[in-house]
Amino acid sequence: MQVYGLIGNPVGHSVSPPMHEAAYEELGLDARYVTFEPSPDALGIALDGASALGVSGLNVTIPFKEDVLPLVEPDPLAERIGAVNTIDFDGEPTGHNTDAAGVTRAFEHHDVSLSGTAVVVGAGGAGRAASFALADEGVDVHIANRTVSRAEGLAEDVPGASAHGLDDLAGLLSDADLLVNATSVGMESDETPVPREALHADLAVLDAVYKPLETRLLRDADDVGATAIDGGWMLLYQGVEAFELWTGRDAPVDPMNNALRASL
Repeated sequence: MQVYGLIGNPVGHSVSPPMHEAAYEELGLDARYVTFEPSPDALGIALDGASALGVSGLNVTIPFKEDVLPLVEPDPLAERIGAVNTIDFDGEPTGHNTDAAGVTRAFEHHDVSLSGTAVVVGAGGAGRAASFALADEGVDVHIANRTVSRAEGLAEDVPGASAHGLDDLAGLLSDADLLVNATSVGMESDETPVPREALHADLAVLDAVYKPLETRLLRDADDVGATAIDGGWMLLYQGVEAFELWTGRDAPVDPMNNALRASL
């Protein structure tokens, strides 16, 4: 039996186990997906233990995505993003960042062209993944963040990107094709980081928030005729990417999506 799992602290809220278990069941794989919650000072010991026990792969979540970097061999994308969310134990433990694919595949699933200009709101982990993913597709990326210095730091790392404050959003979005909310705004309250009047029908809007699936930002986007993409799609496709990386098999996307949404 192959063992995969999630390492983080806490992990009790995760919907990754039912999503991956649905994939194993659909393809008849002899595999299980389990969760591990080591203390922050035991991360290295936990990874050594996973490797010694023959764990095949791990997803990595808060607070370990950056801490795990020096403990694995990161691939070039994970190294540039500065975070690992997936580890492959086939040989030397290798770190990957499938959050980037979560962004691009979510847009592609909704028939959105990865071209033109994108505005990424937020310069944290999700913002870094989204910015690198879109820039690597040839999209012009503008990063807007409440603290401008953080946007500037990220823009220095992302080829061709520019940095802005939130006050610049209206002007940036007037000619934009893509918008990614990579902040947590909208998760705990019915708020949005983007003024409704800045949205328009030619925009595709991806909100990384997935609890709730229908955020105020997405309701506003839908109201103006924009393409509204909930955070469940980004969550799904980062998991799909991890599954395919681990198993070498095409992921059963529909069963995984059904299990994910039933768990939210």
